[in-house]
Formats: sequence, C-alpha cells, structure tokens
Amino acid sequence: MQSALDQLKEMTVVVADTGNVGEIRKYAPFDCTTNPSLILNAFKDPASEELIAREIEFGQKTGCTPEGVADRLTVAVGAELAALVPGRISTEVDARLSFDAKASVNRAHAIIADYGERGIPRDRILIKLASTWEGICAAEILQGEGIDCNLTLLFSMAQAIACADAGAFLISPFVGRITDWYKKAEGRDSYAPEVDPGVLSVKRIYDYYKSNGIRTVVMGASFRSTDQVKALAGCDRLTIAPKLLGELAKETAPLPRALSATGISGSERQIIDEATFRWQMNADAMATEKLAQGIRAFDADHKQLIALIAERMR
Repeated sequence: MQSALDQLKEMTVVVADTGNVGEIRKYAPFDCTTNPSLILNAFKDPASEELIAREIEFGQKTGCTPEGVADRLTVAVGAELAALVPGRISTEVDARLSFDAKASVNRAHAIIADYGERGIPRDRILIKLASTWEGICAAEILQGEGIDCNLTLLFSMAQAIACADAGAFLISPFVGRITDWYKKAEGRDSYAPEVDPGVLSVKRIYDYYKSNGIRTVVMGASFRSTDQVKALAGCDRLTIAPKLLGELAKETAPLPRALSATGISGSERQIIDEATFRWQMNADAMATEKLAQGIRAFDADHKQLIALIAERMR
C-alpha cells in the first residue's frame, strides 16, 4: 500500500516548508518555500555551515553590511535548494517592506538579479510578499513584468479576491494560524476537519477560484496536523513541515480526494477595490490580527538573523 504522502503527491503538488537540505533530500518535494524563520534555522543545520561561512566571508571582504549579507544568504540558501527540487523556490521580501509597494518591487528586482548571478533563472523563483494591499499592488506590478509571486500571510476572502484581481501566480492561505485564533477565541481544544475554520477557509477560496476560472494557484500552508493536510487533499499545492511529512510517509490508509474542480459551487466573480479591501479586513478581527502578527514575527526573525550575522562577522 502506498503511503499517505505518496497518495497525496498524486493529486497535489507537495512543497516542503523547510530550508533544511537533509529534509528536502529525504522527502523529495516538488517546490520549496522559505521565510526568515526558516533561513534562521539554517544556522542550526550543519549542512548549511559551509554556505553560511562563504557568504559571511564575502561580506567581510567586500565591506557588505550584516543586512546585505542576510539578503545574500537568503538567496544563497534558495539557490542551493533549487538544485534539489524540480520546481520553484519561494523567496521572501523583507517583512518591513510590507506597506511599501515601490520598495517591495525594488527588493524583488534585487532578489531576481542575485539569483541570476548564481545561474538561477526567474522562472524558478517565486517572490514572496505579505498579502497587505501594498504587497498585492507590488505583486500586480511584478506579475506584469513576468516575475511570478507568492502572496503569503493570507487569512481572508478579501485578500484572496484582491490577489486574484492582481493576477498573482500563487497564494498561501495559512490554515493552522486561522485555527489557532478560533481555538483561543472560542475556548476550544480542537476541531474535527470538516468544521476546522482554517480548513474551511481554504476550501472557500479554492471553490471561488475554480468557480471563476481563476488561474492563481492555491497553496495551503501552516498546518498543525496531518488531519488538516488530508482534509485538503486535491488542493493545487500544500506546503508541509518535515514533521508532518514524516507522519504522512508512515501512514498507509487510503487517502480520498477532498478537493476537486468538478465539485465547485459556481459562485460569482467579485472585484475588490482598496477601500473595500481595507473595510473588509478591518471587519475581520482574525485576519487583521494574524496578518499583523505574522509580519511582526517575520520582521523579528529577520532582525535576529542580521544580529547573528553581525556577530559572526566580528
């Protein structure tokens, strides 16, 4: 009997939510996704030590700032991962730029240029941006230039609709963080998959996209359990942490398809402007809080990464 992971790979593109080289080799995902937290974890990965030392040495020799080395290191890790997977590498624009569309576009251009110098073409890269209004506007500009984007920290239909309107290549709705918020708000310990708020959020977005022929890829992210993963089997893509990949690899029970473009509701297409987007986000306490929290957390990890590099450079 095939493992649940192998069954999942037959209906969904599996993405590894890790920057650990050994784990990627072990689970053989199609794509990889990175963020400041995962890059920070590379400092604990012996397999990444040579790469880190090389980038720090480059910074010391060229007078590069610790922040500049952090930017280079992010791309260096992505370039190494690109040699291990056949698909795309998502690379994050600094969280502190989440409310500055122009600066986000400029940073994206720098990321693409750095990858190009390392021999990695832009069609292997997804520029990862927070799903703020400004991040979505930056994505629209970049998509128009032929640079594909991954809109992350997505918690609401307002964000999903705006991303579709912008022509984003891919969105990452955060399943587990939505569930975490509702568990705290409702005083619950758990939800069955069929009523899990995080799972239901992705199902609604998937239905809306497929009902309206929207080509933007839906990639569920931030899972807390294999039950959440299995409840979204058939979604375009799922980015899964190594711990859960390992659990799925050990399971052998049949895995039924949960999502399919043939079972859609036919909901009507909506267009959302900035005022409507901001109003709907303001009305959604969960989405507002989790988006802000996610940006703060990524920024904190980015600052910690810069501090570690500064210490090593000294």
